[in-house]
Amino acid sequence: MNIIICGAGKVGFSISKQLSAQGHSVTVIDQSSEDIKKINDSQDVKGIVGRATLPTVLENAGAEKADMVIAVTRNDETNMIVCQLASSLFNVSKKIARIRTKDFLEGKWGKLYNKSNIPIDVIISPELEVAKSLYRRLEAPGALDSVPFGKDKVKMLEISIEKNCPIKDIPLKDLTKKFPDFKANILGALRKEKFIYLKKTDKLLEDDNVYVVVSSDQLNAILKAFGHEEKTAKNILIIGGGNIGLNLAKMLETNFEDVRVKIIEKNKKRAEEIANELSSSIVIHGDALDEDILKEANLEDSETVLALTNDDENNMMACVLAEKTGQKKRTIAIVNKTNYNLLQDSLNIDDLVDPRMTTVSRIMEHVHRGTIGTVYSLLDGEYEFIEAKILEKSELLNKKIKDSNLPEDIRIGAIVRDEKVIIPRSNFIFEKDDLVVFLAKREQLKEVESIFSISSIQ
Repeated sequence: MNIIICGAGKVGFSISKQLSAQGHSVTVIDQSSEDIKKINDSQDVKGIVGRATLPTVLENAGAEKADMVIAVTRNDETNMIVCQLASSLFNVSKKIARIRTKDFLEGKWGKLYNKSNIPIDVIISPELEVAKSLYRRLEAPGALDSVPFGKDKVKMLEISIEKNCPIKDIPLKDLTKKFPDFKANILGALRKEKFIYLKKTDKLLEDDNVYVVVSSDQLNAILKAFGHEEKTAKNILIIGGGNIGLNLAKMLETNFEDVRVKIIEKNKKRAEEIANELSSSIVIHGDALDEDILKEANLEDSETVLALTNDDENNMMACVLAEKTGQKKRTIAIVNKTNYNLLQDSLNIDDLVDPRMTTVSRIMEHVHRGTIGTVYSLLDGEYEFIEAKILEKSELLNKKIKDSNLPEDIRIGAIVRDEKVIIPRSNFIFEKDDLVVFLAKREQLKEVESIFSISSIQ
C-alpha cells in the first residue's frame, strides 16, 4: 500500500518503521527538519519537511495515489484538517487520526465524523487506549498484560516466570498432560531480551516472559497454574489526574466492585475538575513525592500504585517510594523514554508501560487489510498477535493445520467458532467464519494477508 504519515514524532516514527518493514511504500510529513532527518537516516521511507495541511505538500507526498493517510501530529485540529483534505481533494479511501481533546471525542460532537462533515474513518484516542491497557492489567493482576481477542472469548496473557513458578523446568508436552482440560496455548517467550517460539520439548525458565493464549473463562485458573494467585486490588492509588488517570478511574468505578480509588493531582484546578467528574474516587490535591501527601492518600494500605503523570522521572520515583513502605504492592509507571526499561529491575518497579506502543498497536489494527481485527504488537512490531476471520476464498478453508503449509514464523493460538473456544491440534480443520488468533513475525504479514484471502481496505 501507499501510505502517508503526517507527524514524525515517536508514534509516527514507530508506525513508519513497522509499515516500511512490512513492505509498504511510506511517506512521512513533518515541519521539523530534525525529525524528518532522523527518519530519512534510519528508515527506508520518504521524508518531507512541510505543513501537512497544505494541499501542495500532500500532493508532493503522493496523496493522489495514496491508499491511506495516518495523521498523528501533535495537534488535533491539524490531524482533522489533514483527513479532510485527503478526502476532499485526493479521494484517499482510508483516513486515521489521533485525537486527544475530550470535546472532539464525546457526546453530541461525535457526529462530526462522517463523509458529510469531517471524513475520518478511525479515531485513536491515546489516553483512552492507555487507560484501557492499564485496566486490563488490573483485571488480571498476575499478568504483565492481558489483551482480548475473538469477541473477548480469548485472552493473550504475558506472564512472568518467577522463582516459585510450579510449572517451570517442565517440558510443554508434559504440561498438556498435566492440565488436559485447560484451553490454553503457550506460544513463545521473551528470554534474555530475545523472543523465541516455544516447541513441545521446550521448558519455561525462570525470568522468562511467556505469551499465552487462553480461553477467557479460564483466566484465573491459568494464572494460578503459573503460581500467580494475586487478588484483584481493592485499594488503588493513581498518581496523576490527567486524561489517562481520569479515564482509568472511571473504568474502575464502573466495572470493579468495592474498589477504593484515590488520585493525587498536583494542579489544583485540574484536581477540582476531575473530582466533579468522578462519583466515588477521592481526589487529593498535592505533590505525590511529598511525604505528607502520601500519608494523606494512605499509601501504606494501597495494593496497587499507578504513576501516570507526564514526567517519567516523577513516575519512577513515585513507584520507588511506594515500594519503600515495606508492604508488598504492585507498582506500574508510564514512561515515554525507552531506555528507562533498563532501570526497571534495579528500581524494583513491577511494570513500565510505553504509551507510544499502545497507540501504535491500535493504529496497526486498522492498517491491515480486510478481515484482520485485533492486533497487538510485540518488541516494537517485530512480532504481532493477530485475529483474522476465515473467508470463503481463504486457502485455509476446509484444510487441516498440518496440511495448510503455514509459514514457519506463524503460530496458531486459538480458534473461536460459534462462541466456542478451541485450542487446535495438527488435525484441526478450518471452517468458514472461524476467528483465528495467531502470532506472526513481521516479515510474514504480507503472506498472512494472502493466506486469509484479504484483498481490500476496510
